Amino acid sequence: MQLVEKNFLIYKLLNSSFTGVSIGILFKIYEPLDPEIYSIGGMGLAVAMIFIAKFYERLLNIQSFYRISLFVEVVMLLTVILFLVLGYSLTSALLIYCGYQLTFIFGGYLVRAETLVTHRKELLSKIDMLKQVGYLVGLGASFVFYKVLDMGLGITVPNDQIIILHYFLILLQSIILFLVISSFKKG
Repeated sequence: MQLVEKNFLIYKLLNSSFTGVSIGILFKIYEPLDPEIYSIGGMGLAVAMIFIAKFYERLLNIQSFYRISLFVEVVMLLTVILFLVLGYSLTSALLIYCGYQLTFIFGGYLVRAETLVTHRKELLSKIDMLKQVGYLVGLGASFVFYKVLDMGLGITVPNDQIIILHYFLILLQSIILFLVISSFKKG
């Protein structure tokens, strides 16, 4: 399996844009959760990351990197859809929190594997710069989105704004999923 650099760079840009766009919604979605959930979730995350690290010898290859990247992006798409189906509730907050925690479990692995898979310093530099640009673009787009809804369309209720944003996030995450698939080719 080989990395298709152009597609991978666009994937990293849009993936970080997704994070920038969605970062603010979690505070509202997680409102029904008790604070101790974050402690329990954090402990579970740490234990799971230790477990994953024990298997780095078998996982640090391009095939596993592809599969785990694809898995993480599918989970993210499912969390966005889940919110639209379940709406604001304790159940949706818990499931979305678990989905995010599941993706975070692989965060350390993905950074390590990305470094090994890309091989070149200049490509790593481009990836890291595009991640930050994507994050800034996402944050800016989020700001503009809320202002347009608020001032332009008169939609001022944060819950309604977040629901509307999720339709955009489904589209963005679908594109990200396509880019993950097209970023790797058999060879």
